Amino acid sequence: MVKIAPSILAADFGNLGRDVGALADWGADWLHFDVMDGHFVPNLSFGPPICSAIRPQTKLPIDVHLMVEEPSRFVPWFLKAGADIITIHVEAEKHLHRGLQQIREGGCKAGVVLNPGTPVVAAKEVLPYCDLVLIMSVNPGYGGQKFIPESLEKIAELRRMIDERGLATDIEVDGGINPETAKLCLDAGATVLVAGSAVFQANDPKDMIRQLRCGR
Repeated sequence: MVKIAPSILAADFGNLGRDVGALADWGADWLHFDVMDGHFVPNLSFGPPICSAIRPQTKLPIDVHLMVEEPSRFVPWFLKAGADIITIHVEAEKHLHRGLQQIREGGCKAGVVLNPGTPVVAAKEVLPYCDLVLIMSVNPGYGGQKFIPESLEKIAELRRMIDERGLATDIEVDGGINPETAKLCLDAGATVLVAGSAVFQANDPKDMIRQLRCGR
């Protein structure tokens, strides 16, 4: 089952509650929540108070992507704020195994994130402790960027690695996702697609989510 996780980074911040509440009606599976600290990536976004504020607005799982330095420091705040899934960057967390344990012990699904320049092998040793691996198909920090084609090779390599081990780990892809790139990602082995502008700027967000899920 392909899951679609619209990123509220592309939502209307003046009507955030409205947009969050609409996601389930549009057919979304998860809500993607990008956290940026202005250090690990050159931008700032949402913190725990916003996560807490939108938690009552939706029953969808909140998928928190920590684009921050020392992500393990942030994990307790987002556990308390109502996150359901938390992913941490392999480039930012010195103790990946411990960080993933911390997330799971808090009752959330846990995963790691790979930047475009980071090889898949960087996640190999912690794969058994991951519910998902997020492959960035753009350089993190800003929405609306173009999909990096080499990401497809990474998705396929990660799919082989997961299947060889008999794991049920989801492969999530974030960056430049539209109906065309969605099909390429799904064909390569992805199971979760993050889309921001494609959904929130669509004339018919519900139909757009359907197109992304079908890969056409």
